[in-house]
Amino acid sequence: MQTITLNNLPEGRTITVGPGQPLLLLAGPCVLESGELGWEIAREMKDICARLGISYVFKGSFDKANRTSLRSFRGPGLEKGLRQLGRIREEVGVPVVSDVHEQGQVEMAAEVLDIIQIPAFLCRQTDLLVAAAKSGKTVNLKKGQFVSPWDMEHAVGKLRDGGCDRILLTERGASFGYNNLVVDMRSLPVMRGFGCPVVFDATHSVQLPGGTGGSSGGQREFVPTLARAAMAAGIDGLFMEVHPDPDKALCDGPNSWPLDQVEPLLRQLLAIRAALDEDQNG
Repeated sequence: MQTITLNNLPEGRTITVGPGQPLLLLAGPCVLESGELGWEIAREMKDICARLGISYVFKGSFDKANRTSLRSFRGPGLEKGLRQLGRIREEVGVPVVSDVHEQGQVEMAAEVLDIIQIPAFLCRQTDLLVAAAKSGKTVNLKKGQFVSPWDMEHAVGKLRDGGCDRILLTERGASFGYNNLVVDMRSLPVMRGFGCPVVFDATHSVQLPGGTGGSSGGQREFVPTLARAAMAAGIDGLFMEVHPDPDKALCDGPNSWPLDQVEPLLRQLLAIRAALDEDQNG
C-alpha cells in the first residue's frame, strides 16, 4: 500500500495520506449554498482538525448535476462556485476538493482545486477520468453504487494510464434493491489492495437514493455506526457532509452530519484507529 503526498497546499503545508499517516478528512456541505456558509464550515472544521491532529480538506460541490429532480437546488455553478472555493482556500487556509462532471470542467477546476473528485455515477467515464488524470491533480475516485470493489481496479488503471499517480479511492455504499444502499466492508481492503489510500464516505453511505420521491432521503442516525465499522476495518481517510443545520440544508440534509456533533464523533474514530495501530504494531 503506497502513500501519496499533496504538495503546494495553502500555508505552505503538505499532506501525506496512507498507512502510518494522520487521518485524512474531506468534509463540508453537500453543495455550496453560499460563500459565507462554506467559509463558516471550513473555519470550524479547520479548528477541530487542528486540535485532533487530522489532515483536513474542505469539500463543497459547485454543481450537483445528478440531483433527483430538475427542480432541486444544484449549486452556484462552475465559475461562481470556483470563486467561492478559491476564497475559502485563500482566506481560511485549507485545501479544497469538489466534483467535476464533464471533461470541459477539469481544466478550470484544476486551477483552484487541490483534489479533483469523480462522482460515483461517473466512475467508469473514461474520457472524464483521463482528463482528470492529465490535470496533474490528486484525484478522489468514488466507487459507483453499481460497481464491485474489484472492478474499480480498471478505473484506477485508466487514471494511472493517464499519468495520475496520486489516487484516493472512496467507498460510499452499493445499491441494495430500490432506494437503499448497503456497505460491504470487504470493499475497503479489496480497494486498498490496488495500492491506493482508501476513504470511507460515512454520510452518502446512509443515503436513500430517491427515497422521498423528488429527492434522496437518508438515515443520519447510522453515520456513527458505519464510520466506526469502517475505521475498524482500516481506512486512510473519511468523507463526511456536514452542515450547521442539516434539516435546512439545500442538498442531502437527511444524511448530513450536524457540525456541532463532528468533534465527538471524530474523537471516537481516532480512538478506534489508535487501538488498531497499537494492535498491529504491538
